Amino acid sequence: MTDIEIKTRSVYDTLTPAEQKVAKYFLQNLSSVFDDPIASLAEKSGVSQVVWVRFCKSLGFAGLKDMKKNLVFQLRAAPAGETAPPSSRDFLDTRVYANTEDIIRGIEAGTVDAVRSTARIQKPEVLEDVAAHIVAAQSVRLFGVGASGLVAQDFCHKLLRINTNVIFCTDTHMQLTYITSMKPGDVAVFFSNSGNTAEILELARAAAERRACIVAVTKLGSSPLSALADYVLPTSSSELEFRSGAMSSRIAALLVVDMLFTTLCNKNYDTVAKPLSESFSQCSKHHT
Repeated sequence: MTDIEIKTRSVYDTLTPAEQKVAKYFLQNLSSVFDDPIASLAEKSGVSQVVWVRFCKSLGFAGLKDMKKNLVFQLRAAPAGETAPPSSRDFLDTRVYANTEDIIRGIEAGTVDAVRSTARIQKPEVLEDVAAHIVAAQSVRLFGVGASGLVAQDFCHKLLRINTNVIFCTDTHMQLTYITSMKPGDVAVFFSNSGNTAEILELARAAAERRACIVAVTKLGSSPLSALADYVLPTSSSELEFRSGAMSSRIAALLVVDMLFTTLCNKNYDTVAKPLSESFSQCSKHHT
């Protein structure tokens, strides 16, 4: 999958309804975008030529020609077979599958796509900066609800293994409580795929008032949460258009957690090696 396709999926929810029609047509008719002039594309997609231009500019291009040029380059550079994802990758709702075999292939495709696209958009320097802030912080507080809360809990378990002063509770009221004691220099990590969860935004604003370092693990693109964050660790998944629950988006966020935790350990190995070994030894007593 090209970076342009990834960006289109990630910013889909921020587009206007007319631009969303263009995005859907673009993702479903990639080959015709090369061959058809803008007038034909506008007619086939049911929108005006102006909307096509706006769509291209929403992705950061000067216009359709500029997007086509970049798309051709990316398709030529992509590994064979990677630019034509199965249609099941776009339709993860539980009702669309004909049989269990289709379910297996569809979930596999969505997960692989989320992992690859999320890995592609990470910036090593951002991971390193966030890891450095976590190491230097007196306290790290994690925030997330629902499926995002499960990801936050996973990160909490990892940080506890290296003696980090970290706090997480799945209860939202408790999250509201422990944010009140945050101090400047503390790190607050917020997990929200949409970047628009009311409780998370309330907590993020409170963290900003306390001058904490705000880290957002959220989907690529503009959102209220990313606007509040000092650092954004973006995710990408195909759940933006067809959602039956947190599937590939959850996997994408867990991937970011694994990348961040491994970066933290790699850059501070002499410090974390002993607590990692001790926690492993303690738990190994219960392994059979």
